[in-house]
Amino acid sequence: MTMPSIINNTQSKELRTALNKGYSEIYQALEFMKADIGMDVLPSNYANRDFAPVYSKYFKSVKSSSTSGIVSGVNEEGETGPIREFKDYKTYNGSNTVKTAIFDDGQIILADGTLIMIENPSYGGTLYISIDVNGKEKRPNVYGRDLFTFQITDEGKLLPMGADGTDYTDMDRYCSKESNDRINGVACAAKALSDSDFFKK
Repeated sequence: MTMPSIINNTQSKELRTALNKGYSEIYQALEFMKADIGMDVLPSNYANRDFAPVYSKYFKSVKSSSTSGIVSGVNEEGETGPIREFKDYKTYNGSNTVKTAIFDDGQIILADGTLIMIENPSYGGTLYISIDVNGKEKRPNVYGRDLFTFQITDEGKLLPMGADGTDYTDMDRYCSKESNDRINGVACAAKALSDSDFFKK
């Protein structure tokens, strides 16, 4: 094997391991939360940005957390106003910067650097949990490579985005090397967990 292929295989294994670990951690925290509150965690029970501060208490080693990543400055449209702290992720094919409104309603940073980002908007009914499995400071910072999204469904199930029953299942648009959609990669979690060769491709 050549050195580049060895490096690529090593990184692929590391990212797969980190994804499985991250998935386990967000699932376990959710289970602890459910046991504590005595009911399923349902999107309808959490108003704008109410979920993240409660959820963060159920991780064993939280380095820091915030209810919002929004700070003042120049926004994505180049206008003065709110910007999101975590705005430099690339879409799955690298053609665009990810539209950060999909994970800007709370952040949790674990002691190992794993970054968990929450989507819990004011219109309600939506709870997404995105994980940068190796932390924002480590590359590639690309949706579908080290950034993955999960959804808490209306029934309280935690599913990898892209799976049946989640909001984004169109792989041609949301997990494709050809798509220019600003959230291309959001549906890659299901494929990454089910396809053993996903990280090698």
